[in-house]
Amino acid sequence: MTRFAANLSFLFTEHPFEDRFAAAAQAGFAAVEFLFPYEHKPETIRQLADDAGVKVVLFNAPPGNWAGGERGIACLAGREGEFNEGIEQAAQYARALGCPRIHVLAGVTPKGARRELYSNTFLQNIKTAASHFSLHGVEALIEPINPIDMPGYLINLPEDAAEIIESDGMNNVFMQFDLYHGAMQNVDLMGAVWRYMPIIHHFQVAGCPDRGEPNSGNVDYSPIFKLIKQMDFDGWVGCEYKPKTDTLAGLSWINELD
Repeated sequence: MTRFAANLSFLFTEHPFEDRFAAAAQAGFAAVEFLFPYEHKPETIRQLADDAGVKVVLFNAPPGNWAGGERGIACLAGREGEFNEGIEQAAQYARALGCPRIHVLAGVTPKGARRELYSNTFLQNIKTAASHFSLHGVEALIEPINPIDMPGYLINLPEDAAEIIESDGMNNVFMQFDLYHGAMQNVDLMGAVWRYMPIIHHFQVAGCPDRGEPNSGNVDYSPIFKLIKQMDFDGWVGCEYKPKTDTLAGLSWINELD
């Protein structure tokens, strides 16, 4: 069976955040992920996860002003001090939660900007993050995100992420491959899984194009899950989708597709 992790920022939102850990466990999930933990003390989240018997396997580093539209600051020159503080905070949470991986959001570039300048800033900052995370046994993840959902995001395609990961031989930076974002850009998902599996350490999944349950869109995930298992992927597949109704009512897709 594929190892699925419930994204608690998307699933079980019919419950308060604190109750979603137990709800995920009762639904059969052994692991959870979420966007950001920083509104709660790390020891509180650790206790919730331990009480429910689930592992925390992924969350994001601080994104900057999320409410103001920022989606990471790693590519933004002049924000290095804030970025480094965020990386330290994320590392503290990862250590407390026993979480092995942190997604470092690249950020959005201004319209018409010279993207190579932002790419250079991101590369330097991801090196800094990787160096700091390595002290705690934590991996830094880079995620390609489609420009339809997130216009101007620096990293859109798997090859964009791979170029950064492979450029300087950083040994604890890997790809977070959300198959939904790939599908939104007509990426050959089977080909991308096959090609980039050595550097993919986390998957995410949702139906395309509505981001509902994975069996609700125009992508047949069955052969993709089969390929992932055939390639002996030992990480997690995060369920980062928007249930069309009640979370539990939509979970039948796991038996249908896996």
